[in-house]
Amino acid sequence: MNPMLRALALCGMMVATTVFLANTRRTEVPVSRPDFDSFPMNISSWRAVVDPPLDENILKTLGADDYLSRVYYRPDGAAVGLFIGFYASQRQGDTIHSPLNCLPGAGWAPVSQGRLVIPAVGGSAADIEVNRYVVQKGLDRQMVLYWYQSHGRVVASEYKSRLLLMADAMRLNRTDGSMVRVIAPIRHEADAAQAEALATAFVHALFPLLTGYLPS
Repeated sequence: MNPMLRALALCGMMVATTVFLANTRRTEVPVSRPDFDSFPMNISSWRAVVDPPLDENILKTLGADDYLSRVYYRPDGAAVGLFIGFYASQRQGDTIHSPLNCLPGAGWAPVSQGRLVIPAVGGSAADIEVNRYVVQKGLDRQMVLYWYQSHGRVVASEYKSRLLLMADAMRLNRTDGSMVRVIAPIRHEADAAQAEALATAFVHALFPLLTGYLPS
């Protein structure tokens, strides 16, 4: 889709979602979940380093109720960045932001984009579809995998996630949700496939832990 048309369509969807949720007046009961402070620092063979807290202005723009930002390392030194933003309620205008809205502001430009199906994720029988982006800033390139997760569902499409948000507000009286992003560096232009494999391997290790922190 043309970037301008995509932006206009997404803007219209965001306005429609905000108006709809603002007029859904039932009191939403908060869901119970552990904070990300207790999220494991060790995931299989991966070991984490906690990133510095996000800047207050970024946190205000993000609007998340809880977030996790870490770098996980394998014994061979390979590393991935993990970010998870959780929104307890999206009725008051703090809705999930796509990384596509944030990365350009940080100087990252998309080089390629598409979807990736990760089969039998986390050893389960289920496949998940995620967004796959290659972004670049100067000479640096990164592989970005991200998806929206709520109520036991994994959704790649931002449009679909907003439609499901409105449906869940009516059906379940719940608007909680999250965005999960995994980033792997691309060392050389020919290493995009290697970065994708690295990020995918981490998703397989990560995925079984998410259900304990992202309510179904």
